[in-house]
Amino acid sequence: MKMKKVKGLVILGSALLLAACGNGEEDSAEESQTLTVGATNVPHAEILEFIAPQLEEEGIDLEIETYNDYVIPNLALSDGDLDANYFQHVPYFESQVEENDYDFVNAGGIHLEPLGAYSNRHDDLSELPEGATILTSNSVSDHGRVLGILQEAGLIKVDESVDLVDATFDDITENELNLEFEYEYDAALLPTLYAEDEGDVFFINSNFAVDHDISPIDDSIALENTSSPYANIIAVRSEDEDDERIAKLVEVLRSEETQEFILETWDGAVVPVNE
Repeated sequence: MKMKKVKGLVILGSALLLAACGNGEEDSAEESQTLTVGATNVPHAEILEFIAPQLEEEGIDLEIETYNDYVIPNLALSDGDLDANYFQHVPYFESQVEENDYDFVNAGGIHLEPLGAYSNRHDDLSELPEGATILTSNSVSDHGRVLGILQEAGLIKVDESVDLVDATFDDITENELNLEFEYEYDAALLPTLYAEDEGDVFFINSNFAVDHDISPIDDSIALENTSSPYANIIAVRSEDEDDERIAKLVEVLRSEETQEFILETWDGAVVPVNE
């Protein structure tokens, strides 16, 4: 009888051990399906919230971390606090990778946010007076966008030997109106400066504009062409480039359902892309 009791305890112990191991594997599997993505509030986080139920159907629990900043999301990704981030366009991404030696890859473009020019004093760029002040962000990767819009409006000329993507205000070769450029401001501050009428023209990124109920379509006096190379992307660490969760994230973000949501929600202020 004693032998049977010992044998029974061994079997029971083995069963408990197997159960414990099984639960650990199950918990690990569940954890591996959690995807943490950093994003700015609008439109990125709202788009991610829209696709969360679709990803859940695919067995992926999407966790969204929101930021009102262009620096911290890349630091968080590099530190491993995020699996991916979704807030930046290609030129900014490439400049940050180069400057900070980030081991990141571009997992795919999702949408374009046309940069807009806004003014409380003028209805068109052609109305700008001599010495008008132009306020833009301190993001160097956006300066070429500003120059491109002003050049298209016939207000300045940029050195033809310089690619607009890489152009800075030092590359202006003609400025007949002697426009004054102020570009030391954080991008998130531009809507406030616009509201306080601190200059003639303000160049505001669409995500910050719509976050302050400013319509790029209705309120801007000039808007960047949608053929712009500044698509907003999903960025990931190089080691996660082939992660199936990332592939599924990009696939769902590019789905017809998501693209329709983007177009209907922002009425052209945010435009879907597929590369």
